[in-house]
Amino acid sequence: MKYALIRRNRRLWPIRVQCRMLGISVAGYHEHFLRRLHIVRRRHLTAEALVVHIRAVYAANRGAYGWPRIWRELHAQGIRVGKQRVQRLMRQHGTLERR
Repeated sequence: MKYALIRRNRRLWPIRVQCRMLGISVAGYHEHFLRRLHIVRRRHLTAEALVVHIRAVYAANRGAYGWPRIWRELHAQGIRVGKQRVQRLMRQHGTLERR
């Protein structure tokens, strides 16, 4: 909340003054926004785009791959994604085989 308030009023008051009034460090304020930017960059593929990649790998292997192998194949192709995200998307879109 404090960081959002400073961001909204950064044109009215200097960041340093606002940080001092709210009792936070200027470095902490800047670090917060760098961290948020890093999180946004990390998830560069939308769910829809990732499902297309998952289905392509799944089809290329004639449906024999489960989520662990598909996850490894995506990593081999340079697509950085979490295991749980692949598993969840496969389950949601019916790609995960039911045995």
